[in-house]
Amino acid sequence: MKALRGLYAITDSQLLADGRLLPYVEAALRGGAKILQYRDKSSDAARRLREAEALAELCLCHGAELIINDDLDLATRLGLGVHLGQNDGSLAAARALLGGRPLIGATCHARLELAEQAQREGASYVAFGRFFNSQTKPGAPAAGLELLEQARAQLRLPIVAIGGVTLDNAPALIARGASLIAVVHALFAADSADEVEARARAFSALFASH
Repeated sequence: MKALRGLYAITDSQLLADGRLLPYVEAALRGGAKILQYRDKSSDAARRLREAEALAELCLCHGAELIINDDLDLATRLGLGVHLGQNDGSLAAARALLGGRPLIGATCHARLELAEQAQREGASYVAFGRFFNSQTKPGAPAAGLELLEQARAQLRLPIVAIGGVTLDNAPALIARGASLIAVVHALFAADSADEVEARARAFSALFASH
């Protein structure tokens, strides 16, 4: 598997409503996104299955990894990876169910001990955040840049930084040890697919200089 490094795009069902999901995601992938997380909290299982299948095809075409947020059943059905929060079930059980290849990510908030536990249980990467004010998770505990340095020194896994990430603040996260930067609004709150692609290229370019 390729090294996990670069732009980690996360979908938002409101930002990507009204037919924007597939064209905007494809634009992000053209712009270099390495991982796409499909995040949809609705109860419409049939629509989520259709969308996940379509996204999986796009990711395959662009050499990116698709991860399902918080839905192990859907991930298992499609043979995809999954991202689990602290209350989303056992990471070790997910690894046993999915097998060795699919990516499994773990939300670790601002706590290094949660990341160490996730590493022991078979996580593919750990996610820390929020680092900055976030529209997606406004109440999440704040994480400091020094946490990235500590995690880089102690963990063997790729580290994702999430929460209010923009083109202006992302370089500091990468410099301190983030392998991937997770972006929602600063990527997808755009007026066109072309704008999404340009933003994705700009985020991806930040990794070339580190």
